[in-house]
Amino acid sequence: MILEDRIAFVTGAGSGIGRAGAAFMAREGAFVCVADRDTAAAAETVSAIRRTGGGAEAIVVDVTDDAALEAAVADVLDRHGRIDILHNHAGAQVAGSLEEVPLDGIDLSWKLNVRAHLMAARFVVPSMKARGKGVILNTASSSGVIYDREMIAYTTTKHAVIAMTKQMAGDYAPHGIRVNALCPGWVDTPFNAPFIAQMGGRGAIEAYIREKVPMGRWAAVEEIAEPILFLVSDRSSYMTGQILVVDGGETVV
Repeated sequence: MILEDRIAFVTGAGSGIGRAGAAFMAREGAFVCVADRDTAAAAETVSAIRRTGGGAEAIVVDVTDDAALEAAVADVLDRHGRIDILHNHAGAQVAGSLEEVPLDGIDLSWKLNVRAHLMAARFVVPSMKARGKGVILNTASSSGVIYDREMIAYTTTKHAVIAMTKQMAGDYAPHGIRVNALCPGWVDTPFNAPFIAQMGGRGAIEAYIREKVPMGRWAAVEEIAEPILFLVSDRSSYMTGQILVVDGGETVV
C-alpha cells in the first residue's frame, strides 16, 4: 500500500470528491482525519472507510473559523504525532457575474476557497518542517485556468489558489514539503448545484458539457480520486508547484 502508516487530514471530506479522495487514501493505508463542518456527513465518510477495513476518524470543524481549525490541527498532531498529508479540499461555488454576485458570496468564496487553505497549511507546516517532509494538496479547479461564464467569485478564488500553491511550493521545497494543486473539471456531485441552477437545470448543464468537454461527459468522483492519490503519494515525489488539470479535455479547446 502506497500510503501505509501515513496520517492524512482532508477538509471537505464529508461528500463528493473529498469523500472519494479520503476513501482512496484509506484504501492505500493512510489513517484519514475526515474534516467537515457537517457532523453526519463526516460520520458517513468514516463509516464507509471503516467498512472496507480502513482507518479514519471524524473531525467536525468549520475551516473558516481560524481558532477552531487551529485547535483541530493541534489535536490531531497531539494524538497522532504528525500530519503527513494535508488535502485542502473544502470549498464553495457561488454563481454570479460582477454585477450580480452577492457580496456575502464573494466574502464566503474568499474565506473558504483561499484563506482556509492558507490557514490550514500555516497550522500544519511547522510540524512538517520539523520532520523534513510532508505533502500539501490544494484543490483549485479548471475554473482557475480558464474562463467560467458568470462565475467571477469562484474563478477569482480558484486562480488565487493556484498562485498560492506555487508560492508555497517554492518557499517550502527546501524543507522537504511538496505542494501541488488539483484542478478538476466537471464532476457529477451536488457541489455544482449553483451553476446548474444558473444554467437552467440538469438537462441544460449536460448539454453544455457535451458541447464544451471533448470527452462529452462528467467525471465520476473516482476519476478524480485517482489523481489525488498520485499527488499525495510518493508516485509524484519529484513534483511540486504543479497544477494537475483533470477535465476531460475542456482546457485544450
